[in-house]
Amino acid sequence: MNIIGKKYWYFLFSLIIIVPGVISLMLWGLNLSIEFTGGSNFTFSFQKNVTAQEVSTIKNTFTQNKIEVLSTEPSGNTVLVKSKPVDQKTDVTITTALKNKYKDFQQSSYETIGPTIGSETTVNAVKALVFASFLIVLYITWSFRKVPKPASSFRFGVCAIIALIHDVLVLLGIFSILGHFLGVEVDSLFLTAALTVIGFSVHDTIVVFDRIRENLRRVGGENFAEVVNDSILQTLDRSLNTSLTVLLVLVALLIFGGASIKWFVVALLVGIISGTYSSIFNASPLLVVWQELWEKRARRK
Repeated sequence: MNIIGKKYWYFLFSLIIIVPGVISLMLWGLNLSIEFTGGSNFTFSFQKNVTAQEVSTIKNTFTQNKIEVLSTEPSGNTVLVKSKPVDQKTDVTITTALKNKYKDFQQSSYETIGPTIGSETTVNAVKALVFASFLIVLYITWSFRKVPKPASSFRFGVCAIIALIHDVLVLLGIFSILGHFLGVEVDSLFLTAALTVIGFSVHDTIVVFDRIRENLRRVGGENFAEVVNDSILQTLDRSLNTSLTVLLVLVALLIFGGASIKWFVVALLVGIISGTYSSIFNASPLLVVWQELWEKRARRK
């Protein structure tokens, strides 16, 4: 199986997956939850299934209090409302008005996050992603410092980060599309999933890179592409089996875990699949492309 020989087809496939998501991010961005933007979340419950009239009444009650409703989502006998920040006094006014209108009404939850805290959460999320990527490059560069020449430990680190960026773009792009068309929100659980995907992606990539290093020490780097291809094939079963066991657990969580973690599990599923693909079909082939460009440049000199 010649994976390296078909590397540009794999790169093309990655672009086909990434480009729609990038376009979606540019057009619509991510549907951020109040944890990032600031605002209030309400859950209103009824003893029977919610009617359109009840949803309309809830919206009107917010409007009467001069509060903008950002989104309303009826679900069975509950209504989920996301609005501009609402203080406790106004919350009492709203719930009292609704109780007077509907005897079977009750407020199940009420949560408010200020815009300042939301802004700080966004900044900290970006810092965490950048800092993690920087540490990964440093670690791989140091860990692979004894790789036989003409290979470079720095190239190993950069290729791992490019594969990582691939996975993050796939994840962000898919959730941008889901957010625009299905109203899926990006919250702190999504951030947790993104960081988990980063760790898994790098772990899988290092497994392949470590085998490349071992084979380079054993046979030398005269035919770098062949060494990389053999290393991929030698670790292919391990990578796929590891990912498959994780995916089976995630599928079970998706089926039985409940609505509260549904999109967190979906984010992990997308990230694990993308991470497995990029480790095998992107990171190592990129290493070969870089090596070939370096060799051509060296011959010209």
